[in-house]
Amino acid sequence: MEMSPEELAREERLVCQLRRLLQAVEAGGRALLPHTNEALLQSIVEAAARIFGAAAASIALINETTHSLEFKVAYGAGQEQVVGMNIPLDKGIAGYVAMSGQPIAVSNVQQDVRFSRDFAQSTGYVPRSILAMPLFSGERIIGVMEVLDKIAAPSFGLQDMELLGLFARQAALAIAQAQLMERMGEALVLGLQRLAKANDSTELGDALGAFQHQGSESEQSRDFLALADLLNEIGALGDAERRACVRVLEAFAECGRSRSRLSFV
Repeated sequence: MEMSPEELAREERLVCQLRRLLQAVEAGGRALLPHTNEALLQSIVEAAARIFGAAAASIALINETTHSLEFKVAYGAGQEQVVGMNIPLDKGIAGYVAMSGQPIAVSNVQQDVRFSRDFAQSTGYVPRSILAMPLFSGERIIGVMEVLDKIAAPSFGLQDMELLGLFARQAALAIAQAQLMERMGEALVLGLQRLAKANDSTELGDALGAFQHQGSESEQSRDFLALADLLNEIGALGDAERRACVRVLEAFAECGRSRSRLSFV
């Protein structure tokens, strides 16, 4: 079904407004992204599906251990089935995009040898057209974003590919931020474990074990959670604030080391 000139003009205005909004968010930096990463990714795929007038949209991330793509969030047709599913990196159009790093638009998936019909059928929805974009963190590919079946047109065009690139950059930024926070939390726990071992602190070591494996409600574990929340907030402020926090923690650690040395004098 072709759109009228009025509908085309309205869509063009909406696309321009969205592009400006996404560029403003990107320029605003990471401060907007932490705390609700999964919700943010979900909102990105929902917005993409609605703006493109697509039947579905999804984000899948590379699992380097299993050499597969795991679908993290989805919207539209088949969303309940596809979330959590995995597809090998050497299978499907999404796998091709993840391996090649090249965006692709396929107007008829049935005629594309890369299309994995078995996987599509397992989700309960077999698309006719796909637009897929790689997600980059620096130069590293971390996943793929897809939109399926543009309802008002038989296939996706160059403008669609450009717009999906904006969505993909926002998604990749959110994912990279979440991974950074996860690594910071792991580093914090590792540092505390080393501190407990160096000071032969059974109590601290036990609290760390409970925190990691059972989510203990002890005072120490609550303190660790509070530290993780603070690191999350500080990381959202920007590079300068994060560096200042590192210097403060380094000074605190040096103070502790000095006190430890004095206790042996």
